[in-house]
Amino acid sequence: MATKTLMTRVQEEQSHQMSHSMALASQIKKKTFTSSDEEASYSEFYPIIPGDVMSVKEILNIGKFPRHRTWDVLKETMAADEQGLRTGEKWTLFGNEAEKVEVEVLREQRYVRQRCDHMALRRQAEQKASIHLKYLEDLSHKAPDFPIPLRAHMVWEGMGVKLSCTIQGCPPPRATWYKDGVPLSAYGQAWNYSLKQKFGLNTLEIRRCSVEDAGEYKVVAKSSLGEATTIATLVVNSYQGAEAAIEHSRTPIAMLEQEALFDFSFPPTWAKEGENLTLQCAFSSPLLPFQQDVAWFRDGVQLHQSSRVEIQTALRSASLTLKGVHKEQEGMYMVRLRTWEGVKEHKAYIFVKDASAVVSGGPGSPLDLKVSDVQKDYVFLTWEPPSADGAYQVEGYFVERCDIGSGQWVRCNDTIQKACHYPVRGLSDSTIYQFRVCAVNQAGVGRPSKATEPVITTDPLEHTRTMVIKVDRGREITITKDQLESQMKVPFPPTGVHACEVSDNYAVLSWTEPEPRGKEQLTFYVERSIAGKNSWQLASMDITVGSPRFPMFNLQKGKSYCFRVRSVNKFGVSEPSEPSPPISLGQPQAAPAPATSVLAIRDTDSAVLLQWQEPKEKEGILGYYLYYSEAGKQEWRTVNNKPTTNTTFTVHGLKSKKEYVFRVKSVGRAGNSIYSNESPPILVKAALIAPSPSSAIALLLCTGSEMILTWRAPANNGGDPVRGYYLDQKDKELDAWRKVNTKPAKERQHKVCNLDGGHYYQFRVFAANVVGVGKPSEPSEAFLCEEWTMPEPGCPYDLEFREVRHNSLVLLWAAPLYEGQQGPITGYLVELSEGDQSQSWTAVNEEPIADTFLKVSGLQAGRTYRLRVCAFNKAGMGIPSLPSELIRAQTQPGTRDIEIGVDNDGFIFLAFEATEITEKSTFVWSKNYKEAIEAGRARVLWENNRSILTFTNATKEDLGLYTAEMSDNPNISSSFTFTAEDLERLTELGWHICHPLIALRSKWQVEVSEKGNVRLWMQTESLSNAAELRLILNDREISSTAAHKINFDKASGLIEILFDQLSKEDEGSYTAQLCDGRAKNQFTLVLVDEKFRQTLAQSIANRMDYKRKSGPYFLEFLSWTVTEDCEFIIKCKVTNVSKDTTLKWFKDGVETPAVYDQQTGVSTMTVQQVTKKEAGHYKAVASDGRGQDVSTLELLHEEYDKLLQLLSKQCALSAGPVRIQCTAMGFKLYCSLKYYISYMKTSWHFKESRIDQLERCKPGSSMQKLWVEVFAPTENDKGKYTLEMFDGQEKHTRSLDLSGQAFADALLEYQRLKQVAVAEKNRARVTKGLPDVVAIMENKSLCLTCFTDGDPAPEMFWLRNDKGIVSGGQFNIANENKCSTLTVNNVTSEDTGNYSIFVRNQYGTQTVNVTVSVYKHGEKPPPDAVEM
Repeated sequence: MATKTLMTRVQEEQSHQMSHSMALASQIKKKTFTSSDEEASYSEFYPIIPGDVMSVKEILNIGKFPRHRTWDVLKETMAADEQGLRTGEKWTLFGNEAEKVEVEVLREQRYVRQRCDHMALRRQAEQKASIHLKYLEDLSHKAPDFPIPLRAHMVWEGMGVKLSCTIQGCPPPRATWYKDGVPLSAYGQAWNYSLKQKFGLNTLEIRRCSVEDAGEYKVVAKSSLGEATTIATLVVNSYQGAEAAIEHSRTPIAMLEQEALFDFSFPPTWAKEGENLTLQCAFSSPLLPFQQDVAWFRDGVQLHQSSRVEIQTALRSASLTLKGVHKEQEGMYMVRLRTWEGVKEHKAYIFVKDASAVVSGGPGSPLDLKVSDVQKDYVFLTWEPPSADGAYQVEGYFVERCDIGSGQWVRCNDTIQKACHYPVRGLSDSTIYQFRVCAVNQAGVGRPSKATEPVITTDPLEHTRTMVIKVDRGREITITKDQLESQMKVPFPPTGVHACEVSDNYAVLSWTEPEPRGKEQLTFYVERSIAGKNSWQLASMDITVGSPRFPMFNLQKGKSYCFRVRSVNKFGVSEPSEPSPPISLGQPQAAPAPATSVLAIRDTDSAVLLQWQEPKEKEGILGYYLYYSEAGKQEWRTVNNKPTTNTTFTVHGLKSKKEYVFRVKSVGRAGNSIYSNESPPILVKAALIAPSPSSAIALLLCTGSEMILTWRAPANNGGDPVRGYYLDQKDKELDAWRKVNTKPAKERQHKVCNLDGGHYYQFRVFAANVVGVGKPSEPSEAFLCEEWTMPEPGCPYDLEFREVRHNSLVLLWAAPLYEGQQGPITGYLVELSEGDQSQSWTAVNEEPIADTFLKVSGLQAGRTYRLRVCAFNKAGMGIPSLPSELIRAQTQPGTRDIEIGVDNDGFIFLAFEATEITEKSTFVWSKNYKEAIEAGRARVLWENNRSILTFTNATKEDLGLYTAEMSDNPNISSSFTFTAEDLERLTELGWHICHPLIALRSKWQVEVSEKGNVRLWMQTESLSNAAELRLILNDREISSTAAHKINFDKASGLIEILFDQLSKEDEGSYTAQLCDGRAKNQFTLVLVDEKFRQTLAQSIANRMDYKRKSGPYFLEFLSWTVTEDCEFIIKCKVTNVSKDTTLKWFKDGVETPAVYDQQTGVSTMTVQQVTKKEAGHYKAVASDGRGQDVSTLELLHEEYDKLLQLLSKQCALSAGPVRIQCTAMGFKLYCSLKYYISYMKTSWHFKESRIDQLERCKPGSSMQKLWVEVFAPTENDKGKYTLEMFDGQEKHTRSLDLSGQAFADALLEYQRLKQVAVAEKNRARVTKGLPDVVAIMENKSLCLTCFTDGDPAPEMFWLRNDKGIVSGGQFNIANENKCSTLTVNNVTSEDTGNYSIFVRNQYGTQTVNVTVSVYKHGEKPPPDAVEM
């Protein structure tokens, strides 16, 4: 539980008030309180620490503040509380600061007393609980025991087995496994065992049992209360029978399995910045379990799997993949492999080249960007300059930052930063940033550096403001300064203002935060003044300074400044701090001095060792950049893009036998130095060393006092041929070695004399070259000096390899010196073994061979092999040779095979080219690997790296196997079998070379130009200037004339005859006879009969067409088309027009209008609806002052039919769906289209039957519609109706499915219309008789007669002014046979009005009106009236 102590420093209080508080605190007597639960008074055990003896710095352990003894008592009391019961111990609590008023002190004392009451009760309860637990623990103690012991097992060899047992005991016992009394950890194959322990169950798993795993297994469990043992026997059955445990209990530990070693590893490698890089290594055999932890290192630091580093390990290989490499990842890479004897390592330097420049001539990217001094709003960056300046020298750098949340890169500096360090200010608190740097030169801004790892801006002293105090039983009290300073108001000023970083363009101020600082957020104001003047100005104008770091950029050089800082929080601003010492900008940092004494030393055929001396002033040098160029070229390239800190460096990737010079730059924060002086030129060549030891010493023959020995040449001759060998001998019974020869043996075979018979001798060999004598070989086995009398032959020797390829090689050997008592030797058997440890040998040839060489095929690429040879005689197989050196089936880069061909003189040759030769290298040609080639039969010529064996006169005697190899490097070799087929083919080719023919590239061609000119041409291969040409036409030689011109281009081999105007006299056969030195040939063109007539006609047509095109002409002649809207359009296009050009259309000789667009030259005539009058002859004439052109179109007969057919097709395609219309007569099915022409044949079908020819169906058509009427439809007319339209070539259909509800609706509508028609036919109606207006004179009689119709006969009524008229008196009505007459006697003016007749029957009614006008005598009737 934490005790919180409140501390307040009030800066606004006056000094006399603080003094009064301190006096009051010292005068008032401290009260004590007694708890009823405690045996003693509170004050006896927990003394209160008054404010005058305790401070916050003591509580938080800040700095070297002097401590009061009471603080130590408190810490000692807390430590003692963790040990157990503490009856009578003292507990020291916190007091307030000296300036705390007494009221606060008493309040804190009361709070502590209350907490201590609770703590005392808890402590007593925990004490009782611990005693009870200890009692229960004592009761549970038990000695080790095996409730389930081990049991015996019997398994087969190769199977797995688990031995298990359970262990009990308290305290938990420790278990140890034994095999035959030996702890399992002592066995070499411990990887085959897996021990597991979980919840008392102990298990031993043997993954693959062998005979050696049989035995007695024991588990011993030990604890403080004793030990227990359980034993079981494991029996392993093998194919030879059961192996009892007791039989193997005393056998020695089995031989170790074959461990894996490095077989192939990565060489020095170059990668480009941003690319992926993979390094691989292969192993000689599968990795054993303990070897599978392959470790990778860079510059001694181990690499681990990550998002950018991928490590993979297989059984026979391992790889390291770097994704998006950066220059920081350049360095020495190492792979480490565990072995039985320790570790094996392979190292190689990996170079990372600059990526392509962002701008042409731009600099490379900086590297090794680091972030330091991270504050809440400030960081400090450092980096290293790039090795590549680009086209211009680097002028400085731009710094960029990226807020991870936004993902946007923002530039931090507006002006270029020259040095490789920069303070970044204005950052946000508790924000994650990344930074990067770009170099700048006159060409522009280069590629950015690798971004830094994400950095979070925070207060680095935050942890110092918190203290954790441990109390009893693991509990903790956490005290923070914020809790202690929560009552703080206006802050104190900072202290210790000084410059922590000064450069030539900025100074970084640093200070210590005030103590105490208060709980509120604290910022700072920075003020400056010129040193010696008290004129203070605010330096942090619009910048919020949140951390005790502030870089100043706008200082003037040569002036000194003083700075002071104020603390700011929400309550106010503190007093200023003490001024800093005078600060002024430093001098610009000078670039480092260059290295000196650059010297290159020979190392390998592709590398040199470069060394140099550091400059005298080496302070500030971060490393060195190296550069190289071929001597005399001044084409400098960068070696390393990451500065090396050593003064030696191996430069790889150089060309062998080339001279190079080198120079060095020193690297510093101020940039790179100038170049050092160039090193002396050095020829890249392997350094000369003494030869490596010889090996494989073999005994070839022994006579009783003499031995003939042979041995294998050194694997490395040290760069110089071996000049001789020295031998030592030693009697097996003696320890001293004795020289055999004082003069070096030139051959790898030597006779050792003066030996004692019956003694065993050992030998060793020294190889010597121009450097000196190398190390001795391993001693040979002990040879018995005894005369050989065995019937079998001795061993072959001097095994050598030639022509090593991916799947084959050639093995050579020398015949044994001892042929055996039953000699001679009859053949040889070659045996092969894979790997260097296998003892399994497989015969390569089934039957012995007589030759001393053999081509071994069927090898697997990348695998390693050993071979040996056995000789045969009549007695059988002799002693096998010593195994050859290990050879890998792999074709070396640049390997060439022998080529066969014919030279320019027709001689057959063999050629072999080698890529790696030295000044002393020579080519050695042989036949069947041993026979020398007769000088008279062939000659050898050496051209550059190529050797040519040319046969003087190749015959069948020259057939056979030919080999070529380098004298100083037999590994560079090849062979070729010269066969009879090759001889025949190349002999023929040689004859053609001696009697060459001029090759033809293109045979005779005939071309007619647009103007009608004719060109005859052919082309041969390129000819010399001495070439001659004869042209023969019909047995007579021709030459250039005005009618035809002959051109002969010898360089291109082009021959051409140009005719301005071809005529009948030019018909015939043209033959070109060519001669160019020894090369000859002739080529003939037959231009007669039909071919000539076609050429002549085309020439005339082209000439006329060209003449036509001299004025306006038709680019597109008259043509017609039919659009989707069924419009007929005739179109043409005229080109080469002028403003005076006219275009006229004619039809049948009569000019007709057309549309002509002079801009595009397109003219059209559109016919909306085609009729027969459109048939005819159309003509368009384009003309102006330059000439005219005519285009015609015959739209008659077949062409007109074609038009109608296409128009019918478009009409049919424009047809819409079939629809139905009901009538009183029946159904009317119709289809709408653009328009209909009679050329298109139509028919209507119902289901499968045609209906338009039936009596009850009537088809019809109009310009835009087709229909068929179906009269009196019934239910039988339900179904699918189809309209077929045939355009002359294709059939187009439209259909309507008239069934279901559609038919029912249509039938119902038809019946309704039918009823309406019947009603209309039979209804009552007035047919004739009444005019609209009638005029009559007074006193006359008016007679109105009306005829009606209707079935049944209608009733007839007369009305006057809408009132019925009754027959009688003045009015008389007579109705007879559908006729009604109204007679009005003696009309008067009162009879004027509207008269109507109303007729009706059961189907309807009708009313007809008539206006009667009565006029008097002497008046005129109305003009529109009928006078009665």
